[in-house]
Amino acid sequence: MAQVGAGEDGVAVPADLGARLTALSQRLAGRLALVSGRAIANLEQHCGPLAIALAGSHGLSRLSAQRERLGAEPTRLPDSVFEAFAKFADGTGLHLESKAYGAALHYRADPSLAERAEAFAGSLAVEHGLIVKRGKYVVELVPPGADKGVAVRAFMNEAPFAGARPIFVGDDVTDEDGFEAAGELGGFGILVGRRAATAARYSLADPAAVVEWLGL
Repeated sequence: MAQVGAGEDGVAVPADLGARLTALSQRLAGRLALVSGRAIANLEQHCGPLAIALAGSHGLSRLSAQRERLGAEPTRLPDSVFEAFAKFADGTGLHLESKAYGAALHYRADPSLAERAEAFAGSLAVEHGLIVKRGKYVVELVPPGADKGVAVRAFMNEAPFAGARPIFVGDDVTDEDGFEAAGELGGFGILVGRRAATAARYSLADPAAVVEWLGL
């Protein structure tokens, strides 16, 4: 399993990435899933059509390679949460990202705002019964159950993943849930880059190393 990061939309991917991932999935007998904090529609906006298993919005929304929905349709955050995030972003100059089932504040342009952004998100989470996700220069509010590890466990209970060894590749803090789930299920995680504390067993230096390792 692999993941696409959820940073601000300066992301750039190869034009044929969708086709290359589909070909890799076929070589793996369908046992390839893309797990991301991004919504599935946003993943395909960047990668093109993806004929592989997908889990978007931190695992809340899952599709099989045949585009069949797996699990219940997730619910959106209350409009009042989006409105509060928008007002806070306007007042601080933070970048607001509205997602299908979440809302995120990006502070890469001004890391000094991290503490304020996290405190504000935390107060809204308590008020509305939501979960705070922290990533690289981003804090996000999501409904309960949004967890990449949950997505890994769910995929591993279904064909064609059942009985295989899960390998989760990722670079963000939220990928730690995926690393832990893969380890619990007899597999392992691979961290892209370096981080002092991680549940991943192995690491790869950068995205180019991932592409080479996967044979993309």
